[in-house]
Amino acid sequence: SLLHKPTQFLIVCVFVGLPESIIAAACSRSGQRVLHVDSRSYYGGNWASFSFSGLLSWLKEYQENNDVVTENSMWQEQILENEEAIPLSSKDKTIQHVEVFCYASQDLHKDVEEAGALQKNHASVTSAQSAEAAEAAETSCLPTAVEPLSMGSCEIPAEQSQCPGPESSPEVNDAEATGKKENSDAKSSTEEPSENVPKVQDNTETPKKNRITYSQIIKEGRRFNIDLVSKLLYSRGLLIDLLIKSNVSRYAEFKNITRILAFREGTVEQVPCSRADVFNSKQLTMVEKRMLMKFLTFCVEYEEHPDEYRAYEGTTFSEYLKTQKLTPNLQYFVLHSIAMTSETTSCTVDGLKATKKFLQCLGRYGNTPFLFPLYGQGELPQCFCRMCAVFGGIYCLRHSVQCLVVDKESRKCKAVIDQFGQRIISKHFIIEDSYLSENTCSRVQYRQISRAVLITDGSVLKTDADQQVSILTVPAEEPGSFAVRVIELCSSTMTCMKGTYLVHLTCMSSKTAREDLERVVQKLFTPYTEIEAENEQVEKPRLLWALYFNMRDSSDISRDCYNDLPSNVYVCSGPDSGLGNDNAVKQAETLFQQICPNEDFCPAPPNPEDIVLDGDSSQQEVPESSVTPETNSETPKESTVLGNPEEPSE
Repeated sequence: SLLHKPTQFLIVCVFVGLPESIIAAACSRSGQRVLHVDSRSYYGGNWASFSFSGLLSWLKEYQENNDVVTENSMWQEQILENEEAIPLSSKDKTIQHVEVFCYASQDLHKDVEEAGALQKNHASVTSAQSAEAAEAAETSCLPTAVEPLSMGSCEIPAEQSQCPGPESSPEVNDAEATGKKENSDAKSSTEEPSENVPKVQDNTETPKKNRITYSQIIKEGRRFNIDLVSKLLYSRGLLIDLLIKSNVSRYAEFKNITRILAFREGTVEQVPCSRADVFNSKQLTMVEKRMLMKFLTFCVEYEEHPDEYRAYEGTTFSEYLKTQKLTPNLQYFVLHSIAMTSETTSCTVDGLKATKKFLQCLGRYGNTPFLFPLYGQGELPQCFCRMCAVFGGIYCLRHSVQCLVVDKESRKCKAVIDQFGQRIISKHFIIEDSYLSENTCSRVQYRQISRAVLITDGSVLKTDADQQVSILTVPAEEPGSFAVRVIELCSSTMTCMKGTYLVHLTCMSSKTAREDLERVVQKLFTPYTEIEAENEQVEKPRLLWALYFNMRDSSDISRDCYNDLPSNVYVCSGPDSGLGNDNAVKQAETLFQQICPNEDFCPAPPNPEDIVLDGDSSQQEVPESSVTPETNSETPKESTVLGNPEEPSE
């Protein structure tokens, strides 16, 4: 409850997704009073990451949410004669068509628990093989993580906070991450952090490669960080630039995507991207290497040579590539693995623009354009929440808002009423689309995203190095369907247990998620069976567990589509289907400029050494020796500081 806290703010954010977290951080940094509330018990909403048992609990929560409708009429008593209310939705309808399948061996016992769990929370899951999976899920534990907002001088136990503390070095980790930092569950949190919980030691052994059971997955559930939305960060994208500019990068660590893959003629192969990759490639002939380098060089400078492509502006990028001196092999690589555009709908200019963006991001932090945050995409909203809290923002999870209170005369929102009937007054209100009622959204037409999350026992492309992070695009096969993006994460990303891979599949929906994605899953993986487990010659990696679901995509909805929204209520969208996070950053910056038009967007916090207290002239001159940069002795030698990237080599 907020009964003992201030009830007047400049900005009230309802929902803790990535755009809302960025806006809240920017407003708090500019000195505004910010309150951030969410009915959920974890940070991130549909941008969140979960441990395995946390994901099972999330699934059950959505099932119960669909079955039970709760009505709270307390807010109606608070509406005055000169006011009217806009009710908010108490039911989240952004997730649909959830299907779960367990293929791993069902050697379950009722006493199987997640190692290091702090608190029990029942969950359920359906199984493709046996009802015993549901029994195991009932015994799985849901740890309670503390709020990752404390900025004390002592180190926060890593298993209690998804975000590294302020002492952590922001870095891109090229080496396999060490197991010293345990991850918490599901970004679940309470308002007051507890920093004295002992760390859970890693006494587990790597599971045998040919025998990974469901009980092992349950027991090692805290090793998993399963993202609801699958994205990567372009090394020169808007989010990386914002993380560096605001110094929020110090709260997170990143790992390079090591491979760009292609799926062609039924096989997976690695795509050469950088200059070094092209010339070292054994897949390409010398003639193809020269062709590819010449074309890629043109793409970087295509805007300076409009005559080269102006005649093809009305055609697809695929047709344009056929007019260039590129073999079918090279055309496929450029279209599906570098530009990653649609074969039938992307125009020439869009394809050239996407190719240029890809190439410009090469070499900043590695041989591919992409980074992935250790412990999952759900780290990013938390990082900005921490920045907001450092500058005075207040967070209340498990705290729902019942309605918006609108002044009839001015037609502006003046307050919200929470679950306790308490009125919270503010000048500006930021709300996520999913909280708006059906009446408000009656004219809105939503798209859907098809998602699949897989746990497998091997990589789609085996190499000598097992710690590979890969992205693969599988082209659409049928008219009306969409290309499927596959991101494969190894255990060094801190998203899965050793001996397994976590695989995310994403595409725009044409049917249910399972109907859209199952065919791709069957091409790349084979379901685990006891017979297959004994066969060392299995070519495809084995599928141990699978989750399919559809997620609402509200990213392209115009404000005009919503009914009767007050001008000081700003709507943020949920995750979009794109690979990067540019849409969320653009949205956040646009709304921030409307709320604080003359303020800088997320400037870096002041250096403590530069702060001069009133009347303390002794701090105005600081000896040069006292301002030498601190170094982190625990930073791996292979790490690259995010704010000082290596420039691409010529």
